[in-house]
Amino acid sequence: MYAIVRAGGRQEKVSVGDVLTIDKVAVSAGDTIDLKPLLVVDGDKVTSDAAKLAKVTVKAEVVAATKGPKITIIKYKNKTGYRKRQGHRQPLTQVKVTAIEA
Repeated sequence: MYAIVRAGGRQEKVSVGDVLTIDKVAVSAGDTIDLKPLLVVDGDKVTSDAAKLAKVTVKAEVVAATKGPKITIIKYKNKTGYRKRQGHRQPLTQVKVTAIEA
């Protein structure tokens, strides 16, 4: 059994026990969050109806808060001496899927 869930502006394919990295969620480690299912596949049975998906819950436990890779931004303008260097690391959250209850 697996589900397609909306997590942090993206769609992720998850099953029980998977650890995935999503955009930052303002919850501490060890707490439980609910992910919104868009599709549930259980063997040959595929559920995509919104009324039936309202009854489905995908629970995940927050493992840790992490950061993405360092991205370097460099701006340069020719002949003026203008140079600007900047970096960014996206805050992320690791979650572990604990249950898909259909």
